[in-house]
Amino acid sequence: MIEKKAKAAALKYRHGEDRAPAVVAKGTGALAEKILETAREHGIPIREDKTLVEILSSLDLYQEIPPELYRAVAEILAFVYKLNLKAK
Repeated sequence: MIEKKAKAAALKYRHGEDRAPAVVAKGTGALAEKILETAREHGIPIREDKTLVEILSSLDLYQEIPPELYRAVAEILAFVYKLNLKAK
């Protein structure tokens, strides 16, 4: 049996300051688990999207996402925005 390693990528976006979201962390295995653990500790929403994480993981750290990913990432930002509204 082949065990799949966890894979994670984290984005940062500051509305009004950044042109586009950028990859600020990425990793597989233990590093991915640490990224997810850190997100949970800080109350950062996590969304699973295996296809998107594969693409984001191919980008360099601190690289803005390319325009082709704007729609997919906009869906994630909308997801986070809705969660934040519910939390208030």
